[in-house]
Amino acid sequence: MAANTPLIDKLLATVIQLKASDLHITVGQPPVIRHSGRMRRLDTKSLEPDDTTSLMKSITPDRCQQELQEKGGSDFAIEFTDGYRFRVAVFKQRGNIGLVLRRIPSMFLTFEQLRMPDAIKRLITRPRGLLLVTGPTGSGKTTSLASMMNFINDNYDRHMITLEDPIEYYHKHKKCTVNQREIGVDVPDFKEGIRRALRMDPDIILVGEMRDLATIHAAIEAAETGHVVFGTLHTSGASSTINRIIDVFPKEQQDQIRTQLSTALIGVLSQALLPKKPEGVIAAYEMMVVTPAIQNLIRENKTYRIDSSIQTGRKHGMFLLDESLFKLWKDGLVEKEEALLRAAKPADLAAKIAQAERGEFDEDDDEYEDEEDDYEDDDDADDDEEDRRSGKYRRR
Repeated sequence: MAANTPLIDKLLATVIQLKASDLHITVGQPPVIRHSGRMRRLDTKSLEPDDTTSLMKSITPDRCQQELQEKGGSDFAIEFTDGYRFRVAVFKQRGNIGLVLRRIPSMFLTFEQLRMPDAIKRLITRPRGLLLVTGPTGSGKTTSLASMMNFINDNYDRHMITLEDPIEYYHKHKKCTVNQREIGVDVPDFKEGIRRALRMDPDIILVGEMRDLATIHAAIEAAETGHVVFGTLHTSGASSTINRIIDVFPKEQQDQIRTQLSTALIGVLSQALLPKKPEGVIAAYEMMVVTPAIQNLIRENKTYRIDSSIQTGRKHGMFLLDESLFKLWKDGLVEKEEALLRAAKPADLAAKIAQAERGEFDEDDDEYEDEEDDYEDDDDADDDEEDRRSGKYRRR
């Protein structure tokens, strides 16, 4: 086992040197890194079952090895040299051991570096409410949340409690007092973590993952009772995020949860990560700020109209993911194909890009009048007709 320890050190050093984001170790091929969003095999021998087992044992704590045996997988974080840290997922596949190690950036990125929507700064300094950061795995949610926490820590005196599985970024006490609790080490699960946190005089609670009904319910109630709660979900887009939360609950509870969510939720930031030209990665965002009009749509189960409300909510700092993707393409930061791959409506975005390529796209065409107040009056016949056809507009 000891003989393999230098190998993991060598592999991690390669990841750091090449500025790769992930290292994949699995039987039947050499180690693979993800660099600028692309998978690249390293020029070494193909790994045997004994190799991956030895590599796993050289870095995995005993409690995680036990969890691997009992449940088939485990997650933890390790510290490498010079403050570099990695989040590790170990798992069984076809009876063999596999590992994926993700490099946790050692520096906090600023809002400017992340091109974070302006509305975020306003939302995270609110006295209460639930802010959700959503997107697929590897879309940079953890990095965005760490940046928000760091901004608060630099500028405001607050008590922040994080519930993470595992802890990734380490936050020092600056203006804030920061207590970071790891699931499975410091507290058994997220639900219990939120329950305990409410007795610890918190201002801000970060819930690393809102996986189940109990956690989601606890997070909503914590936000209602005068705390700022940050949470993450693996959804894409604001309307699908709201649908996912509601759908977790039994039918008879859904109306009540809609009402609670409409008052607790203050915003949804959705993101996707793209390869950046000429190298690196860059995030595209969708930003929904919960206005009285959007509160109504949530309460009345009209989430299919949220996209329209985001489109017309520019003055509140809202925009759709496809608008963000178009801008990244227009600014020469991403390839057209990469933008279209992540678009909610690829055909519409392709048409818009084609128009711009022909020089016909007028910036003014893309500006929407702010008609948001129109959405608060749901009594007219058009709305009734739209409601009857609502299934057609529901996003996946």
